[in-house]
Amino acid sequence: MLGVGDPLYASLGVVVPGDATLDSNLRFYSGIWLGLGVTEFSIIPSIERQGRLFAALWTMILIGGIGRLISLAVLGLPWPPFVGFTVLEVVGAPLFIAWQRRVAQPAQHTADASRPPMQ
Repeated sequence: MLGVGDPLYASLGVVVPGDATLDSNLRFYSGIWLGLGVTEFSIIPSIERQGRLFAALWTMILIGGIGRLISLAVLGLPWPPFVGFTVLEVVGAPLFIAWQRRVAQPAQHTADASRPPMQ
C-alpha cells in the first residue's frame, strides 16, 4: 500500500508523478490486492469446501486482467512486470479455479460415501 512510492516503479526506472488522485487509487487497489491475497490464503486449509468463494475471488482477478488487456489494446504494452501480472490474471485464474474443482471432487465423493442412505 505504498502508492506512488512503490519500489516496483522505482526498480523499473519509472518516476510516477506525485499526484494525490493517482496515489490514492494505487493505495486503494494495493489494499484490495492485499485483502484478496489474505482471503485466498485463509481458505487453503479447507480449499475442497470453499469452491464458490475461491471461484468468486479468482473471477474478480480475471475481470481485472481483462481490464489490463483492454488497456494493452488501447495504450500498448505496460512495463514487463505488469505483462506478467496480466498473464497470471487471465490465464492463471481459470487454471486455479479448475484446480480447486479437481481437489474438491475426491472430497465430495468421500463425503457422499460417508452419508447414511436417505430413507
